[in-house]
Amino acid sequence: MQRADSERTPKRPRRDGSPGTQPNTPSAVAGEVSPAPELHSDHRTWDSEQVCDFLKRNGFKDPGLLDRIREKKITGSLLPYLDESLLEKLGVGSLRERKKLLSSVQQLSQAHVHGVKVINDPIHGHIELHPLLIRIIDTPQFQRLRYVKQLGGTYYVFPGASHNRFEHSLGVGYLAGCLVRALREKQPELMISERDSLCVQIAGLCHDLGHGPFSHMFDGRFIPLARQGLKWKHEQGSINMFEHLVNSNGLRDVMEQYGLVPEEDICFIKELIAGPPESPTKDLWAYKGRPIEKSFLYEIVANKRNGIDVDKWDYFARDCHHLGIQNSFDHKRFIQFARVCQVDKRLHICTRNKEVGNLYEMFHTRICLYRRAYQHKVGNLIDIMISEAFLKADNYIKIPGSEGNMCCISTAIDDMEAFTKLTDNIFLEILHSTDPNLSEAREILKKIECRNLYKYVGETQPKKGSEINREDYEGLPGEIANAKPDVMPLVKLTAEDFIVDVVSMDYGMEDKNPIDNVYFYCKSNFNQPVKIAKDQVSQFLPDKFKEQQIRVYCKKTDEKSLYAAQQYFVNWCADRGLNKPQDGDVIAPLITPLKRDWSFQKSAQSPATPQETSKARQRLFRDV
Repeated sequence: MQRADSERTPKRPRRDGSPGTQPNTPSAVAGEVSPAPELHSDHRTWDSEQVCDFLKRNGFKDPGLLDRIREKKITGSLLPYLDESLLEKLGVGSLRERKKLLSSVQQLSQAHVHGVKVINDPIHGHIELHPLLIRIIDTPQFQRLRYVKQLGGTYYVFPGASHNRFEHSLGVGYLAGCLVRALREKQPELMISERDSLCVQIAGLCHDLGHGPFSHMFDGRFIPLARQGLKWKHEQGSINMFEHLVNSNGLRDVMEQYGLVPEEDICFIKELIAGPPESPTKDLWAYKGRPIEKSFLYEIVANKRNGIDVDKWDYFARDCHHLGIQNSFDHKRFIQFARVCQVDKRLHICTRNKEVGNLYEMFHTRICLYRRAYQHKVGNLIDIMISEAFLKADNYIKIPGSEGNMCCISTAIDDMEAFTKLTDNIFLEILHSTDPNLSEAREILKKIECRNLYKYVGETQPKKGSEINREDYEGLPGEIANAKPDVMPLVKLTAEDFIVDVVSMDYGMEDKNPIDNVYFYCKSNFNQPVKIAKDQVSQFLPDKFKEQQIRVYCKKTDEKSLYAAQQYFVNWCADRGLNKPQDGDVIAPLITPLKRDWSFQKSAQSPATPQETSKARQRLFRDV
C-alpha cells in the first residue's frame, strides 16, 4: 500500500505547557472566525451549546435563534445539512445572513480536511482515514499486524495469499466509515455524531489486533491445546491489545483533542469489537458504551445478530483478490440500500427487499471461500503441523513482557507487552534455532519447508443427526486405530499415527439461516421492516446451513503405511455408520462391497476385482 501523507497537524501547547498538536480551528482558516477555547478542532463533535458559541463568534447573537438551536438540538454534526430553507425556519430571515452563515459552515468543513491522510489500497482504491486513525496505525501494536498472515497456512497452498492482517484492518476501518457516513447522510434524524462515527471506524481498524501467529491457527488450534480449559479468542486479545495500545502510546489525550470521551468511548469501541461483557437478553440492553437508541451502531463492525458486517465485506473482496477466486458480492450496493428501521423498540440496519437474493449470494460466497481456501485439506494440515511444532517449542521460547516477565508462546496472551512481539516470525525463530530443546519442533517445520507433509488419507461426512461432538474429537484417532479391517494390511498402525481434523462449515450462525435475522423494507414504505422467508425467495436455496467434514491424515509417509491407513479409515467409516468416502471403492475395494448400504453408490470407474487387488497387495508388501 502507498500512503500519501498530507501536511502534518501544527503544534500547540498542551494543558501542562508541553508541546502538543494544534488543531485546525476555524480561525486558522477564516480570519474572522474565533471559536471559544473549549471548541474541538472537529466541528462535528460540537454539542448544541458549542454551536451557539460558534454562531455568537460569527456575529449571530439573536437570543431567539440561539434558543431555537438549543431547542432543536442542532449539533455540529448537523451543521453541513443546514440549507437556506432550514435557516429561514430557525429565524435567520435575511438572505445575506443566511449566505454568511452557510459560508462559515463551509469553511469549517474545509478546515477538517487538513489532517486527513490518503492511502492507496489495492481493493478500495484511494481511501481517506481520519488523523486519529493514523495516530493509532503508527504504533508498534498496530504495525505488528504487518507480520501476521491473514490466511495462515493457506499461503502454502495459494501463492497469492501473502497479504497480512494489517491491510485487512485498514480496509475494515475504511468500510466502517463508509457505512456509518451513508446512514448519517440519509437519515440525519438518527443523530449519529462524529464521536459515534469515529468510534465505529476505530473499532473496525482495531478489531483484529488480537490475532496471534498465523491468525486463526493460533486461537483455533494452538491455544485450545496449549491452554486446555481456557476459553480465549482473538476478540478478547483485540480489546486487551487496544487498551494497551491507547495507554502505552498516550492516546487518551489525543482522543480528547478529537472530541472523544475516553472513559465512555473506549468502552464503546471494545463492545463494538467483542460484544457486551455479559450475554445480551431480548429485553435487557447489556451495552454500556451507547444507549439503546444507538443499537444499530453495534451491527456495523461485528454483527452478532446476522453476521452481515464490514469485516466480512473486506475479507471477501481482499481474500478473493489474492486467492484468484471470483467475489460475487457487491458491498457498495448494500451500503447504497442500507437504512435503519425500528424493530421492537430497537433500531436495526435493514436493506431493500429486492436485495434478499444478493444476501444469500453473500453467504454462498462465504461458504465457497471456506470450501476452496480457508478449510483446504492441505492448508489445514500445514496449520496442524505448525501448531504441533509450537506445542513442542512452547516451554523453550521466552518472550520479554512487562516488568521483566518472561512469557512462552502460549502465555504471551496474558501480557500485551509480550504479545506485541509475537508474530509469524516465531516460525523462523524455531526453524533457524540451534537449541537442542527445539529439535523436534524444528524437524516438523523443516518438513513443511521441504513439502514433506503428513499424508492425506481420506475424507467423509457424518449422516444427518450423527454429527461428532467436540468432546469426542480427542478419541477419534484411537477409534480409527482400533478399526481393524478383516483383510488386515501388513503394516500395523496406532493412534499416534493418525490425525483427525473435524471441520464444520456453515453460513456463520451454526445450523441457523442468518437471513432469518435480517429485516427488509419495501419501496412502498421505507420505515416498515419485514422479514422474508426462504421459500419466498427461491426453491434452489439450501435446506441445511451447516455441515461437518471429517478428514484423516497419517504421520507415516511411506507408500505401505498410507495404503494401510486407507484400509483402517474406510473400515472405521463403515463401523461408525459414516458416509462412504468418495474414493472408497478405489482405495479399499475389499472393504466397500461388504457395507450393504454403500453398494448403491457406484463409482465412475469400476473397482478392481478381488483377484487384481490380491495381486496388488502381494506386490505392495513383497518386501515385508
